[in-house]
Amino acid sequence: MTTDMGGVTEQPSADPVDRAVSRRHMLRLGAGVAGGGTLLGAAAAGGMLVGWLPGGVKLKKVLGLTGKDGTVPDVAPGAVHVERVRSAARSRVVTMVTMLPPGTAASTKLPVCVMLHGRGNDAQGMVTLGTPQFLAAAVKGGMPPFAVVAVDGGDATYWHQRSPGDGDDPQAMLREELPGWLHARQLPTPRAAMGISMGGSGALQYAIGRTQSGRNLDAVALLSPGVFRTWADARVTGGYADEADWQAHEPTLRLDRMQAGALGVWCGQEDPFCPAAREVARQARAREARFPDGEHTEGFWRRVMPDAMSLLGHTLATT
Repeated sequence: MTTDMGGVTEQPSADPVDRAVSRRHMLRLGAGVAGGGTLLGAAAAGGMLVGWLPGGVKLKKVLGLTGKDGTVPDVAPGAVHVERVRSAARSRVVTMVTMLPPGTAASTKLPVCVMLHGRGNDAQGMVTLGTPQFLAAAVKGGMPPFAVVAVDGGDATYWHQRSPGDGDDPQAMLREELPGWLHARQLPTPRAAMGISMGGSGALQYAIGRTQSGRNLDAVALLSPGVFRTWADARVTGGYADEADWQAHEPTLRLDRMQAGALGVWCGQEDPFCPAAREVARQARAREARFPDGEHTEGFWRRVMPDAMSLLGHTLATT
């Protein structure tokens, strides 16, 4: 059964671990948790599991009901090039990682997706995550090939310039420098973006900027996007200088300024970013929106990465 979210089709997971559990089954689990207690106690425990009452996330973790971790495919990856390049926009040398499908050389005809990492991570972390293997597995399974390029965006920048004149502007790097770096390596300007956690905010900001420049992205994939519905939520991250900085750069406040060929959003129900991710999917009318059981972890991102790769590859091949 699918759920219509105002133009967004929310698909149920095909994984049995991620399927919605019936109320009757939840009550049975609640009865087991209650250890033979009263019916009221059993119902309360079951209610916590399905989200009727507070404390459901902790209980689901204890019972192992937050979904299984994904694994890196056991396939040989394509070429992975790790380079250090000087970014004037960020006032430092950054790492750029180019990941190609197996048997494919760099070409101006090979579509490019820029991959933006999360907080506390970097471009090489996207290799550790298994991106080259996921790309290889997808192409081996029949997906049209494309290249993935990751660059360093900073530890807690939320992919934006926190203060004017501070010399660190990740979005300017993406817009103004990355195309030239790619062209020098026989690759075209990115037509897609994938963002994980903090990188999800960066991918949306990048997509909005591309629309404003008259060059819409063809596809955007968001995995547990680190976006915020209120300043109270955002301020605790330390990713913004102040409320004015958040209001100036928070992508959820300007989704009406973004146009993209296809948007996909994946976020676990036990992830604190899930309510905001659902709102992004609704407002931006995501082509694919999935919110199975899952937490804000690499295990979840590896679980949904094949779906993200599929959305990106097939959209890039048809646009």
